Formats: sequence, C-alpha cells, structure tokens
Amino acid sequence: MNKMNWRNSIAILALGLSSTFTFAQSNLLNAKTPDQIGKKTEAELSADNDKPLPYGYVHDRDILMGKRMWEIIDLDERVNFPLYFPVDGDVMSSPDRRPLYNVLVSAIKEGKITEVYDSSYFTTKKTLKDIEASLFKIDTSDVGREQMNEDIDAYRKGIKKISEEYIRKTEIQAYDVDAYKVVGYWYFDKRQGELKYRMLGICPVVPDVYTMGDDSAQKEYIELFWVYFPASRDVLHAAKAFNNRNSAMSFTFDHLLNARRFNGVVYLEENVYGDRLIKDYMKENAQMQLLESERVKEKIRDFEQDMWNY
Repeated sequence: MNKMNWRNSIAILALGLSSTFTFAQSNLLNAKTPDQIGKKTEAELSADNDKPLPYGYVHDRDILMGKRMWEIIDLDERVNFPLYFPVDGDVMSSPDRRPLYNVLVSAIKEGKITEVYDSSYFTTKKTLKDIEASLFKIDTSDVGREQMNEDIDAYRKGIKKISEEYIRKTEIQAYDVDAYKVVGYWYFDKRQGELKYRMLGICPVVPDVYTMGDDSAQKEYIELFWVYFPASRDVLHAAKAFNNRNSAMSFTFDHLLNARRFNGVVYLEENVYGDRLIKDYMKENAQMQLLESERVKEKIRDFEQDMWNY
C-alpha cells in the first residue's frame, strides 16, 4: 500500500513539474541578456509538445440533456480582469502579456483565425474587410472641410488632397472593450454521469466607432464579430493570461475559458419563442433580469443533482 502511495506521489509531482515548465516564462532565470528571456533552448523545442488538450468525442446518444446558453462577461468585474488587462504601456507590446482582444484581432489579421462570423449561430462568415470597417472611422475636421471647399472639384478628382493634420482617425482599442459575449452548450454525458460545458463561440462587445468622440450622441455598443471557439484553440493556447496568485504559473486563454474562470450573466437560453432575450420578457427591471439569469443557471445545475436523487 505504501509503495502504491509512493508511486502516486511521484506521478502527481511529475505532473505538477510539467505544468510548471509549460506555463512558466522560459529561460527567465538563465538569461544573460533581456532578449534571451522567453526563448527556449533547442532541447526544449525538440521535446516541446505543448498543444491544447483535445476535446473527447461525444456521441449524440450519450447526451441525455443539452441546452445552449448565451452569457455576457462584464469586464468591470475583478474576476474578469485577466481577459481585459493589460491595455496600454510596454507590457502590452510584449508577446507574453496581451489582452484577449488583441490576441483575437491580431490572429484574424494574420490569418490564424479564419472561422469568424456575424452572429452566434455561425451561418454567415465575416471577412477581414468587414471587421476593419467596424474598427476604424476616418473623419475630416472643420478646417479640413474648409480647405476642401476652396476647390472641391480638384479634391473630388484627386488632384489635391486634404492635409494629414486635418484628418481624424478613430480606432477601437483594447481599453474600449466593454464586455465579451460567449455561447456554450451545457450537456449531461450519461456515459460518464457528469454535467459538462463546451464553449462554442466568443464575441467582443465594443462601442460603435461612429458614436465615439461625439459627446452629443449616446455611445452604442455592438457585437464586433463571433469567433468559433473550437477552431481558435491553438491561438488561444499560445497566448498567456496573467495569474494574479502566481506569475510563474500563468494560464492560457484557452484554459481560462474552458475552465470557466470568469463570471458571466445569462442573457439568453434557447427557447420556443425564437430564442428571445431575457430582457424582452423581463422588461425594465434589472433586478428581475438578474434573478431570471440565476434561475436559468440553477435549472441546469438542478438537473445534475436530480439525477442522483432516489
């Protein structure tokens, strides 16, 4: 019995050490110059097999109960800060410290994430051009308009151009992201007798770029794009989120989202009324909407508890 416990202790220790090597910043204590920090040795690269843990195959017959659910993650809540920060300064320029928004947008621009859609039902794809139209707004100042009106025909024909100093370019930044919307599927696996969650998509909620900078207009928030989560796991696994308790054990965005290390409020569950929102039948009552959100969560949790009551 003692021999078996000793073997188990060794296995747990080895697993813990492998996790440390996986998540800790490479070569931090051995680097002689700052540019060597984060670079792995050739031996480490050859032995590196750091990939996201693949999802197990789930047969349709094994799903005893399933429910699709939409949640909104408010980035003002402290528990959700790892999805938001850092948003400025030298830290954000580091490849090891980037907000989730920059990770998604950069991967889309580089072609690493291609499964991008206009809604959470993943029916119509969005191109990079469609996304960039929501990210930028180019406007001309009053002085620039006066300059153009002096010889409007020449500006229309492209003979003259407005001075760059009179052109205002507004762009959505990471600090403008107000929240994330996620859609996932709760299901009870009768083969394993367990309630599980599978994230399907994530969407940054940002202000409409055409309402930014206009004090007279109320800022409106839009769904920028929906990323199909299973197709973006490799990118999210390569990006690290900050661990406030232990900086040597940072976790990836893939792990953070799959492990549900965030707080979300349910704003929609699939229903017979054409997937109507909670706010559509709990109108103008924020407290009742929150209570309804908790009721939906409890309904899912109660199903698992009721499976073991006799």
